[in-house]
Parts: sequence; structure tokens; C-alpha cells
Amino acid sequence: MEILGATLRVCVDDLETAIPFYERLAGGRAQRFERGGVQVAAIGCFLLMSAPPAELELLRKVAATIAVTDVEETHNVLTELGAHIVAGPIASPAGRNLIALHPDGSVYEYVDRQA
Repeated sequence: MEILGATLRVCVDDLETAIPFYERLAGGRAQRFERGGVQVAAIGCFLLMSAPPAELELLRKVAATIAVTDVEETHNVLTELGAHIVAGPIASPAGRNLIALHPDGSVYEYVDRQA
């Protein structure tokens, strides 16, 4: 399993208001998509998310999104190390992903760029 990098997850009440700040901060344009009622804007190392309050509460529990070369391999490694796979692997607009609860109680999303 190879970790390629991490994305900082930022939950915001108003995506349209937040995007200009992060575009200027990161020096890039937002790539937008929607998934399950969650509005998302990827800007540099930031992943902005906006949704109804109950959904944002759940999203805030995931500490970060970690890019890996292969989610299936990551699934195997995490399982061997005692992590609990909460969801996935499933296809997403950004690639395949899974959500894992680490033995220390931390929750992370792992994503690859494979279709």
C-alpha cells in the first residue's frame, strides 16, 4: 500500500461563499461535484463540503481523505492491521473509496483514482 498524499476536509455552511477564499489561498480553481446530496469543491489540498446540518455532522467525523494507489490493497492492509471498514470500497466521482475506523478511533477516507 502506498500513500500518495492527504486532502484536508473542510465542512462549510455556504459553499459559494467559501470557494473564493480557498481558490485564492490555494491558487487554483474549484473542481465541483455532488455526491448523495453533498456539494463538494476540490481546490488544491482542500476538499470543501456543504450539506444539510445532519449530513455535515457525519462528514466532520472523517479526519482526512488519504490518496492511495489501490483501494483494494489498502482494504487488505487496514483489515490486517485491525481497522474496521465502515463503508466501501465503492466507486465515487474521484475514484474508488472506502471509510475506515482505525483501532485508535480515528476515521479516514481512502481514495484511489482508478475507475
